[in-house]
Amino acid sequence: MKLGIDRLVSEREMRRELQGKRVALLAHPASMTCDFRHSVDALMSCGDLKLVAAFGPQHGMRGEKQDNMMESPDYVDPVHRIPVFSLYGEVRRPTASMLDTFDVLLVDMQDVGTRIYTFLTTLLYVLEAGAQAKKSIWVLDRPNPAGRPVEGSLLKPGWESFVGAGPLPMRHGLTLGEAAHWFAKRFALDVDFRVIAMEGYEPARGPGFGWPLHELPWVNPSPNAASLSMVRAYPGTVLIEGTHLSEGRGTTRPLEILGAPDLEMGPILEEMRRLAPEWLKGCHLRPCYFQPTFQKHAGQICSGFQIHVDDLSYDHLAFRPYRLVALWLKAIRRWRPDYAIWRDFHYEYEKDRLAIDLINGGTALREWVDDSGAEAGDFEAFLRPDERAWEEERQEFLLY
Repeated sequence: MKLGIDRLVSEREMRRELQGKRVALLAHPASMTCDFRHSVDALMSCGDLKLVAAFGPQHGMRGEKQDNMMESPDYVDPVHRIPVFSLYGEVRRPTASMLDTFDVLLVDMQDVGTRIYTFLTTLLYVLEAGAQAKKSIWVLDRPNPAGRPVEGSLLKPGWESFVGAGPLPMRHGLTLGEAAHWFAKRFALDVDFRVIAMEGYEPARGPGFGWPLHELPWVNPSPNAASLSMVRAYPGTVLIEGTHLSEGRGTTRPLEILGAPDLEMGPILEEMRRLAPEWLKGCHLRPCYFQPTFQKHAGQICSGFQIHVDDLSYDHLAFRPYRLVALWLKAIRRWRPDYAIWRDFHYEYEKDRLAIDLINGGTALREWVDDSGAEAGDFEAFLRPDERAWEEERQEFLLY
């Protein structure tokens, strides 16, 4: 398999249109070539290419920010002496002065295939900026490690945010290159853009199912995206950011383990099996205890479970992490009706809307959890039409 960045660096003809132009790069720590060079270093080694600036998304171009929702400043790269502009600091969209520094922006970011992951929104913002400023945008494509399965309702009108770029489901099944094509059509963007597609990418092939195991090394695209297991669970476990429960931040398995200090997980897991056993397929839930060292419940022992998708129980098509975590929340509400699940706090530049609704892209999940009369079948009937519609809509944009 060959990444977009590797094709651009190794195939001189692909760079022909960049000659004589000022080139910028939007990248992060997982923007690596197959031989472990950061993309900024690899592009600098191309003698026929003039790299004049770089941009970093959330967590920074070099991944210097190790916690969530920490802004990065602009700075000058200490090695190459080019400006590095932050798109997660004072601004989240490139400013006019930033846009004036380049003619072509190369976008090389490893995504995780979940709508809330902010690199997807940053992609939309630079495409929109490119359309307005008449700049060229080239997306150097990379795998979607979550693969092709689709899950979750479409983001509802009015719920757009930095964690919700548009009406996609939580698990959308697109690469960033494919998402760029969808954004351009969906938002009618008059932008000069192209996708440098991968070669030899087979998202349906196991055992990686989206991620070419033993062929492409895993480099964290963000500090807590520490493994393929995290990425597989993330379309569900990210919901817990909007609750008082722990999503495992402050442990060595963030967004793979879930729990709380004031809940006993055994009876709740039994309630999950009673309510919707079919939503638990494709993985193994291992009850465990953990003590976060920072973030929610720091220093307290939490009762919880780890979602295992790294053994023979894993079934790529049967595993539905969004439903699994929704079911956990429903079981908690059934077992402890008075439990304060929802957390009201300043989340990703939003102050006036509940974080769980921003994450979910609407109020339906929270309302279903809190409705004592609502069953799993009711939520299933709500989700399936949106999932089927998206599977049909995305078809024309699939490159692999």
